[in-house]
Amino acid sequence: MSLKDRINEDIKTAMKAKDQAALRALRAIKSAILLAETAEGRTHGTELSEDEGLQLLSKQLKQRKDSIAQFIQNNRPDLAQTEQEEVEVISRYLPQALSPEDLQAAIKTLIAELGATGAQDFGRVMKEASTRLRGQAEGKDISAAVKSLLG
Repeated sequence: MSLKDRINEDIKTAMKAKDQAALRALRAIKSAILLAETAEGRTHGTELSEDEGLQLLSKQLKQRKDSIAQFIQNNRPDLAQTEQEEVEVISRYLPQALSPEDLQAAIKTLIAELGATGAQDFGRVMKEASTRLRGQAEGKDISAAVKSLLG
């Protein structure tokens, strides 16, 4: 089942359960999917690939987390709570996030596979790590891990 189909089914379920938080988040995801599918340059009628779906969900999650930080900074806990509810719903569709230890281990393995030896290989390692770990870790965390391991 594609991401779009899963979202549509979950919207129906949330409507029946009268779960407003889930419904709000799912409708936002559905809207983002439709925008991405109709974006300029895409072949008409093509659905998002699994990788594109993960990318879209990661972006949605990051936007919500940034909003939470802003709302907390501006003393708006009510709005931060709304965003947090949406983060929880979006997180259901992403792979399990890696712990810092697992992220370090994954980066070490990747460095060994690529034969990277120093800071000059940072870009090559980052490119591959970002692709392989998409949805499992944020870019800034991946970057920090790569920098620390490449020295």
